[in-house]
Amino acid sequence: MAWDEWEKIKAEGTRPGASGGAADLVVHDDDLGAVGHEAYLLYGRLSRDGDHARPSTFNASLALTNGNFNSGSELLKVHDRWNTQLRTLLDACARISNHLDYSKAAHAKDDVQISGDLLAVSKLNEYLK
Repeated sequence: MAWDEWEKIKAEGTRPGASGGAADLVVHDDDLGAVGHEAYLLYGRLSRDGDHARPSTFNASLALTNGNFNSGSELLKVHDRWNTQLRTLLDACARISNHLDYSKAAHAKDDVQISGDLLAVSKLNEYLK
């Protein structure tokens, strides 16, 4: 699907395959769990591997600055920007994972409550017969 097509669908309030003009959203617990799990795995990999170059980049920027090279301060900006972007990405992965875990648990709790309510109604029907 092209980006313009997606923007058009969002503007119309529909989704691909939806009938009529109304948006209909169906998400299954398995889907939520899979996306949340992938966000968790990505968080772990980024935490472990996303910071390998930071110490050597910092040391190189100091060495260049101490050697009176203007590129030392610019390399330090790259170092700082990388840190900021990495932390932002880690935060986003954690939020996605946590939110989907919460959503899955909340939906399961709602399902239990709803099924309990329906069971009570069916018991009443036994008395009305």
